[in-house]
Amino acid sequence: MAEENKARKLVANNKKAYHDYFIEEKYEAGIELFGTEVKSIRQGKCSIKEAWISIDKGEAFIMGMNISPYEKGNIFNKDPLRVKRLLLHKAEIRKLDQQKMVQGYTLVPLEVYFKNGKVKVELGLAKGKKLYDKRADMAKKDQQREAEKEFKVKFK
Repeated sequence: MAEENKARKLVANNKKAYHDYFIEEKYEAGIELFGTEVKSIRQGKCSIKEAWISIDKGEAFIMGMNISPYEKGNIFNKDPLRVKRLLLHKAEIRKLDQQKMVQGYTLVPLEVYFKNGKVKVELGLAKGKKLYDKRADMAKKDQQREAEKEFKVKFK
């Protein structure tokens, strides 16, 4: 377990996804990238806040993922918002597509990280939250924060 965590280096995460959606299942996929994009991600210049996943003709794509151009990349740099193909098995793509067809479900990227030198993205099969669900989550977090604050005050 310790080796697995050591080999995984987080680059970007999507906290907004946890706020806006209930995450039902998680999947790991590789991303088809060019050399300058990988170098830029190594520097931490990647954002998935506005990204989403689409499945078209049996292939999965990540849209809206922003990878800033590599400073020393000059002519080799690609468009920062270009559509990138996700590397998944056909059976996984078929399964995700069927699950996505259910009303209210969508695929969102949760994290981008390096695992054993390869760029990976964690996908979440998500169901949208209603406004009252979001309020309930915020109230629960506030209560937890207050309880932790009281706990610290009592034992100082």
